Parts: sequence; C-alpha cells; structure tokens
Amino acid sequence: MITSGTILTATLPISFDLVPVASGPAGFRREDTGTETLLRLEGALDALSTPATRAVLDTLVNDRRSPVAIDMSALQSIDSSGVGAVVSLYKRVVAQGGKLSVRGLRGQPLAIFQLLRLDHVLAA
Repeated sequence: MITSGTILTATLPISFDLVPVASGPAGFRREDTGTETLLRLEGALDALSTPATRAVLDTLVNDRRSPVAIDMSALQSIDSSGVGAVVSLYKRVVAQGGKLSVRGLRGQPLAIFQLLRLDHVLAA
C-alpha cells in the first residue's frame, strides 16, 4: 500500500501523504412520526457498513413508509456502495408512490452528491 510519495509535474514536484479518514461505520437512527420517517446517518456509509444499513432501508420499503427523509448532517463520508444504497431506496420508495429526500448534506457526501447531480434529485 502506498502511503506517501511525490508526483513530478512539468513545473513543480507535488508531495503527498495519505492519511486514513478517522470515521467508523455508519450509525443510524430511525424516527417515525405519523407517516413520515426520518433516518439519521452518521459516520461512514461505505462498503463495510452498507450491508447492515441496507437491512434498515429494506425495512422502510417493506413498511411502505412515505415520506422518508434521510438526514446526512452527521455523515462524514460515503462511497459508491453507500450512494447505491440511497439511490436504490429512492427508486423503491418512488415505485410505491412515495417520496424520499436527503437533508443535511455537507463535506465529502455533499461533494459526491453534487458530482453525481443527485443533490438536485434528492434534495429536500
């Protein structure tokens, strides 16, 4: 595994150190009020934590909850598997005639959602 190095460019060398992000697996808390469900995510939603989180997302679909809001204000990082889980939930909730929105995007998760233009589709 490479943890540091130097990139030589035409003008200046660029040095870098790769430091692991100190964030644990995604934690989640589900809050049902009437028909609305709020799912609060925190930590990292990545390849390691997504399988456990998918079970919670599947329950939301099976319970036919709508509207569903996902609060990501405490989420530090997300990778493609986490994005895939959120998009899959969105598609399944909408297919049932429901609504899903994402709230509190910031930092790295916001950058990913903006890059994929999901912030326009899933924004509250």
